Amino acid sequence: MSKVLIVSDSHGLTKELEVLRERHKAEVEVMIHCGDSELSPDDKAISDYLTVLGNCDFGGGYPLETTSEVAGHKFLVTHGHRYSVKSSLMKLKYKAQEVNADIVCFGHSHVLGAEVIDDILFLNPGSIRMPRERIEKTYMILDLLEEKIILSVFEVNGREMTELAREFVLPK
Repeated sequence: MSKVLIVSDSHGLTKELEVLRERHKAEVEVMIHCGDSELSPDDKAISDYLTVLGNCDFGGGYPLETTSEVAGHKFLVTHGHRYSVKSSLMKLKYKAQEVNADIVCFGHSHVLGAEVIDDILFLNPGSIRMPRERIEKTYMILDLLEEKIILSVFEVNGREMTELAREFVLPK
């Protein structure tokens, strides 16, 4: 069993990223930031996060996208702005298929979402700074079990939004 924390679009927040790290570091194997941190890679607040470059991240230092293997799942992490995620997930789906990823983490739209398309799980944790389409500032934790994936959604203050919990089964 492995857990993965996913956050995005923190737009300059530091204390909140540090609080999330301290709150969950003992339970998660990987912490992912899907871009637009607006922090330099050597900022203490973003240390320990697997981070990609967002459209508001200037100065470089982050990759445009990255992949990571966790508990038998291949993650593709990108911000999403180069894949037109505000209009469709099609380009991102093609990229996921190209790199054989079965879980895709992205941000950019600030809209919380989770869906499976052609056996690929697409996750957008929303934003902990400026959410859109809802007022809660959110992040996610994935629990990667052998037979299923459990998605939990949390507000930045730590309150679990149990009504948004979901379970997914992806083919191995």
